Amino acid sequence: MQLSANATRMELMRRRRRLAIARRGHKLLKDKQQELMRILLELVQEIRHHRGQVQEQMRQVLGRFAIARGAFNPDFLNEAVMLSTRQIKVAVTTRRIMNIEVPVFKKTSTGRIRCYGFATTSAELDTALLALDKLLDALFILAEKEKTLEIIAGELERTRRRVNALEFVLIPSLEETIRQITFRLAETERQSLVRLMRIKEIVRGEKKNAR
Repeated sequence: MQLSANATRMELMRRRRRLAIARRGHKLLKDKQQELMRILLELVQEIRHHRGQVQEQMRQVLGRFAIARGAFNPDFLNEAVMLSTRQIKVAVTTRRIMNIEVPVFKKTSTGRIRCYGFATTSAELDTALLALDKLLDALFILAEKEKTLEIIAGELERTRRRVNALEFVLIPSLEETIRQITFRLAETERQSLVRLMRIKEIVRGEKKNAR
């Protein structure tokens, strides 16, 4: 697609400067796209590994709770779990990856997770609750990584669209416009040269006739 432009030398210089800026911007965006892709693939691997660990921890926690429920009266177990004074708060801050803000989740907890007597519960319940507390840490890390992945993927898609717009629309249009302006300027120069040569011939003819 050719851009509308006047066939002047000033316009030609302006289009050439714009083309140089577009090519430089395209290179920078292409480098950014490649780096974002590298970060994205690393995050995918980390999330896959971490999610596997979380699923294994969750399986162990549920297994321990099942054992604790089978060893004692379920009413005692439910009462013991409800007595917990543990409170969890999450502070959300941000950090930058390639000038992109991504979240950082920080968990703070107060109170006790075990607030029951040991006569009506089993050691499996103690182990299950401690494992559950550690599982929450792993879940927050997984949530942080997955949210970061979502943000990086969105930025990668926006960068890809900009790269394609420069590579397939703007740069070809500027190149075509520069070719057309150059062609028109060359044609104008040829026409001017022809007119000048004709004027010279007319002047020479008049001088000969005057003699």
